[in-house]
Formats: sequence, C-alpha cells, structure tokens
Amino acid sequence: MRIGLLTEGGYPYVSGDAALWCERLVRGLEQHEFDVYALGPGPHQEAGGPRVPLPPQVRRVRTAPPWTTEEPTYGRRARRRFAECYEELAGAVCTRAGATGGVPGAKAPEEPGGLADRFGSALYGLAELAREQGGLVGALRSDIAVRALERACRAPRALCAAHEARVSDLLTIAAHLERALRPLSLDWYDDDALGAADLCHATTGGPPALCGLLARHFCGVPLLVTEYAVHLRTHYLTSGPHTAAPAVRAVLAAFHGRLTAEVYRAAELLTAGDAHARRWQERCGADRARIRVVYPGTAAERFAEAGETALRTDPDTLVWAGPVDPGKDLGTLETLLYAFAEVRREEPKIRLRVLGTPAGTEGAAYLGHCRTLAARLFPDAAEGDHPVSFEETGSSEETGVSDAYAAGAVVVLSGGAEGFPAGLVEAMLSGRATVSADVGAVAEVIGGTGLVVPPHDPGALAEACVALLRDPGRRARLGAAARARALELFTAERNTMAFHGIYLEIASRCPVRRAARDEPRPFAAPAESLVPGHLTGPEDRSMSRGVPAWAADSTQPPVEEAR
Repeated sequence: MRIGLLTEGGYPYVSGDAALWCERLVRGLEQHEFDVYALGPGPHQEAGGPRVPLPPQVRRVRTAPPWTTEEPTYGRRARRRFAECYEELAGAVCTRAGATGGVPGAKAPEEPGGLADRFGSALYGLAELAREQGGLVGALRSDIAVRALERACRAPRALCAAHEARVSDLLTIAAHLERALRPLSLDWYDDDALGAADLCHATTGGPPALCGLLARHFCGVPLLVTEYAVHLRTHYLTSGPHTAAPAVRAVLAAFHGRLTAEVYRAAELLTAGDAHARRWQERCGADRARIRVVYPGTAAERFAEAGETALRTDPDTLVWAGPVDPGKDLGTLETLLYAFAEVRREEPKIRLRVLGTPAGTEGAAYLGHCRTLAARLFPDAAEGDHPVSFEETGSSEETGVSDAYAAGAVVVLSGGAEGFPAGLVEAMLSGRATVSADVGAVAEVIGGTGLVVPPHDPGALAEACVALLRDPGRRARLGAAARARALELFTAERNTMAFHGIYLEIASRCPVRRAARDEPRPFAAPAESLVPGHLTGPEDRSMSRGVPAWAADSTQPPVEEAR
C-alpha cells in the first residue's frame, strides 16, 4: 500500500516525541510505501534536507512552501465566489447552535447538523476556488474576509461574545483563520500527489487532518486521523483569558470545533492514544464506533537490562524522571519535594534522584526554583551529601534515564499533564514498582501493577512511597507484573502492528477507485468478483464454463437439458 503520511512541525525535519513515533511507524512497516507531506514553519527545512535518516520505503518528502503575499489576480467572478463561500463559512462559525433570534418560544432556525453542513459546504467551496485560482492566502487576508466576519459577528443569531468584536478583534480572527486554512492553497491534491495514495494518515489533528480531508474530497482517498493529544482540547487549554479578547476566543473556538467535527465525520477511523483521549474525541463529536485506542509504543530494548536484573538497585533510593515544563506540570516537583520531606521523617536513609529535562527557559527557571525549595526543606544537609540530587538530562532516549530507573527501588510520578504517561511506561519496562498521581491515563496504564494516589496530595504520596520502601517483596511482585503488562501492551512493535492492521482494514473497506491504473492495487475489487456465476457481471459469463450447476447463471438451462 502507498500511505500519504501527513505531519506538522516534526518528522522528518525536527526531532522529538512525535517525530520519534513517526520514524518508528515508517521503519516498522517496511512492507508499505510512504509519501511524507510535512507542514513546517519555513522554507529552510526543505533546503537543509531531513534531519532524520529516511528508510527506503519513504519514496518522497514534500514540504509546505513558504507563504508569501504574491497571489494571482482574481477576476470579478472569482472575488464574488470567494465572498459567498467565506461569508457562508463565517456565518456557520459565528452562529449559535439552536439560536432563536431573540423571539420567545420561537423554534431554532438552525440545528447543529445544519450548521455543520453549511460549514462543510463553504470549506469545500473555498478549496475548489483555491485549486482553480492557485491559492487563497491573499484573499483570506483581504478586506472582503474582514467585512464578512464583521457581518457574521453582528448577525442577530451570532455568538454573544462575538457581538462585542472590535476592529482589532476582527483582524486577529481573520489572521488566525488565514493560518488555519493555508492547507487549502497547497498543490498536494492531484493524482500525482496525495491522489496517488491508498490511504492518508494524519499524525495529528488540525492542519494535517485538513490536508487529508481535502485529499478525500478531491481524490476519494480514505482518511485515518491519529490524536495522542486531542487537537481541539489542546486549543481549549492554550486559549485562556490572558491570550486574547473574549470575542476572539469565542469565534476561534467555534471555528476549531466545526473543523474538528468535519474531520471526525469524514475520517474512516480515528485512533486515540488512551481511553482518556478517546473520551475527549467523543465529547468533541466523534462516533465511538469509529475510534480505536492504540497506545504509543516505547522501545523496550533500552530498559531490558534494568528489567531483567536487580543487582544495581539501591533499596534506599526514589527516582523521578521526566520533562520539566511548568506550563503542563505546574506543581509536580514541588508536590514531590514536600512528600519526600515526610518520607525522610519516616525513613531517614532514603534519597531522591530527580532527572529533569528542562523545557526551554521557563523549564530551567522552574527547575532552579525546585533546587531552592529542596535546600529550604533540608537546611541541615551537609554540602555534597544532600538527600536530593538534581540531574539535567537531554532527550528521554538517552541511557541516563534507564540507568536511573535501574538504580532506584521505587519510581515516583507525582503529577503531570493529562496525556499519555510515557515515563510511567518506561519505569514499568524497567520492572520497577511505581507510585503515581491519578491524572490522565495513569490508572489505565498502570492497571493495578503500581500504587495510584490523588494528585497534588503530598501526604498520600509519602505514605505510598514508605509502604513500598518497607516491603521489598511487594516491590518485586509489582515490578514484575508492571514489566509483563508493559511488554504486552506498550511496546513499539505492538503499536506498529496495530496500525498495520488498521491500514489493511481501511483499504479493504474503502478502496480508491481510479480511472486509470498503471499498476495493480490491493483491494481494488471485492472478493465476490472472482466467484463465477450470478455474482459477476455479464462480461464475466465466460467464467461459468465447467462450474457446478448451483454456480451457473440461473437464466441458462441446466446442464442435463443442454445436452
């Protein structure tokens, strides 16, 4: 099969967790061909070439071109079409679902399904205009777009917050929509690009999923969307009151909600990284029957030595490892330090190793704040013999993390963002007993093979740590069970084979019909077409020669009468 892999800001130009997952997927499915379509921040990526070495199954890599203000000149008819489509799009975004126009007892003129249809029709109308005219970037920034947004925000049934939009708010909304709709102007939707794929796989929601949506619209290519972090939920979390005016936040939230609903409606299947993400997809409008949970894979080989031996384990050491990002994990290390102070009162010999990966300048500043807090909590500690050691690491792929897991008796995850707990899986693969805060998918991942405590509760965290530190037998049993569970569910091989099965399922159920075939395509015809008799068309009647009577065409006389 030929897979159109749609990425954003990552593989194959930028390293990181998302790029690492894409690389494992591509390398693990060497029986398929991959065309990578990367949405990146600028032209320097393609000029410098991919940073990640590409395997032979990657046929080509295409990057979104740099965005400029140079656009073809629109004629009067094209401008009128753009104004109609954009006004319809703005109206579908700004209208309240179930609004009655202020008339008491009146029936709602627009049902949610009607708004979704209006949005989809306008979106595809803009895409078709962009395909004909060679792009829409300039038009999406034009006065026509701003005036259409103003009329939509001032309409009687518009969102309440949108009524208060000022000129500066309208300009901000138009600029954001222009960036969000840039995939409409790409030349990726021809028969020699995404149209040649048997399946489009968007590795995240948002712009990559929009590219897959357009490939489905123009070329009939089925779409698979993978969301380890639900795009719409991420938008909600990052657009707080301090980020923009209420009118801007309301309109942009409505736009992303409509776009997400259209992607979920059109996608053949959606995959979520855990049940927590799946519930968010359902809440955002996805059909549960078309959602599959596929856990992110982790390379188990890095933790094999730690999982198979306990010779280097220090029974008096707690370990915490993970990214230090105050934007996502505010209070995580502080909770741990306060809990460790209580642990030391019960068990004075215990030490704590903190392996942190600072996320930018804010992460480094937060790590410095935690160092100060540790010094304040243990003022009597001798210099050079402090019970808390801080070690900065690079990528989670480095061996230092696995060595730390091997050296600790108990691994602690005191909090974290409500996403998939990759650090918890690494500790489980290392065969270590764990104490974790109950956030996100932690309880789902741990599955009874570790202790789970309420989040931001230093007392409960300390009590669970002391219980495991005092019971070596229980630590060993939990560690062995955790490793067995992780090897069964959370390895990279398990993740790769799950997507291999999904690819085959979608291709068999939704084959791409092409007018001209230069090469045979799998699943291009249903299996029944190979069965002779009444299941085939008139042109295949010659196949019925020499078959049993039950398989022959019923319009022909039986074999005995023909003789």
